[in-house]
Amino acid sequence: MQQHTLGLTTAGSGAAAGASPLGFTPEECVDIISHLIPLILLSIVSVRSFSGRWQTIRSKLEHLKACVSSVAESAHYAENGLLRELLPRVLSTLEQARELVQQCSDMTFSGKLLMQSNLDMLISSLGLHLRDLDVLLKSGVLDQSNAIVLSWPGPASSRDDVGLFVRDVFARLQIGSVDHKKKALCSLIKLLEEDQKNAAAIAAEGDFGFLVHLLDSNHPPVREQAAVAVAALATTEVCRQSLFTEGVLGPLIRLLDSGTLLAKESAASAIELLTADADNAWAVSAYGGATALLNACHSGSPAIQARCAAALRNVAMVSEMRKSLVEEGVVPELLALLSRGTGSAQEHAAECLNVLALSEEAVRREIVSEGGVQTMLRLLDEPASVKAQEAVVKAMFSLSCSPSSATALRSSPAFLRKLAEILKSGQSPATLTLAASAVCNLSLCEDSKRALGEAGCIASLVKLLESKPSSAQEVAAQALSSLLVVPANRKEFVRDDKTLARLIQLLDPSNDSVPKKYPLSALLVLSSSRSCRKKIATAGACPYLQKLADMDVAGAKKILRRLSGS
Repeated sequence: MQQHTLGLTTAGSGAAAGASPLGFTPEECVDIISHLIPLILLSIVSVRSFSGRWQTIRSKLEHLKACVSSVAESAHYAENGLLRELLPRVLSTLEQARELVQQCSDMTFSGKLLMQSNLDMLISSLGLHLRDLDVLLKSGVLDQSNAIVLSWPGPASSRDDVGLFVRDVFARLQIGSVDHKKKALCSLIKLLEEDQKNAAAIAAEGDFGFLVHLLDSNHPPVREQAAVAVAALATTEVCRQSLFTEGVLGPLIRLLDSGTLLAKESAASAIELLTADADNAWAVSAYGGATALLNACHSGSPAIQARCAAALRNVAMVSEMRKSLVEEGVVPELLALLSRGTGSAQEHAAECLNVLALSEEAVRREIVSEGGVQTMLRLLDEPASVKAQEAVVKAMFSLSCSPSSATALRSSPAFLRKLAEILKSGQSPATLTLAASAVCNLSLCEDSKRALGEAGCIASLVKLLESKPSSAQEVAAQALSSLLVVPANRKEFVRDDKTLARLIQLLDPSNDSVPKKYPLSALLVLSSSRSCRKKIATAGACPYLQKLADMDVAGAKKILRRLSGS
């Protein structure tokens, strides 16, 4: 009869197929474990030293006995590769337990502190084995034939099949060797790449806490693949919040400082995606993330710089975070990216500067004092990407309300050309509103206003009067009145019958989409010129003005008197 101690049985060249590294088959391992645990439990009864530790060991051994019994009842446990690796480790731990209980019973141990340490390690090993067995039992893979090589779930696979595959992948992540972990991570990435719908199964069946733990693995290849997997999962909304809840930001930020190039790029990508949610972005500061992001912007690869600049933009969207970002030195680093970064990095850096410039005057002064206006103007004259230039223009519009930057902006031909181009192009109402605000804020000279009028900007401002919200209408009216102060612009405006008619139609009392004070403000300026009054009257303004005058709308009577005088 075979003696149930590990020391008496070793692997040989004639080991049975499917045997463990020690030469036992899974069935033999289970048989030995089932026989050995009761013997150890019986021996513990007579131990009088270290009673507290042995009581803990006894509890874990009883739990282990129940787990092994459940394994034995599983239909295909002997086919599972993970279990073939795990069972010999359990046997080795039980052999250590048998030796330690013998030493404590005979009082033959060499030192009390050493024995305490050995017992603590035994307790830790038993805890790990219990965790691993629990993972395998809960995953359901032991009841599946050849679970370690489950068929790849195709498009026609059921939800249960995908769920089982995901549980198997995460079992390999938690229990398997380094090679098993790397292959499992590759499977996870591939599963998501093939069908984004699999994200729901991964979120429901996967252990994201352990995946996050792998970002701090001692094995660089595992850490790198885990970062790639997290970046892939972060592209899906259903997984992002689960990752954040498991504390993924901290390990990702650490990877920015210490990972391989691929790990750093994956970490930067994941951080950008996670911080797109304002509820997640605020947490960056809790992990010292601003400094790490700024360092990555300074010395990272082009891809890392672009991702980290986008993450900084996301963080800046949280108003409470802007002051701390500025104190961390974000402005000089963003301006440096505008000078030397790729088009994508320049775009995100400008977007972040725009958000910061919208906050308060102190931040705008910081941008100006660091040479921000000159850096942005140079970018407009360079062959930069269109998106980067658009983002820079928006940032400059936001700066235009600052007296310290207005002088430089209104004296820049490059900026005025871009301003005219945007106003004339009829872009989105939001962009047009920013451009109209710049016209109001910069106190442009007559020549600059004339140039904007000649470029055809006035028609776009009239169109903006019809836009929502009312703040856009107000800015458009102010900018329109500012440009119409120039006689040449008034003459040009009334020659454009279509635009004039559009402005007149806004006076209609039945049209309640636009407050009447806005078109009236433009007509007040226009009607100050005798040569324009006849055009206004001919365009049909008088009936509307009379109705508005009867309603005591401010400005209507004054314009009527001017038209009547002509």
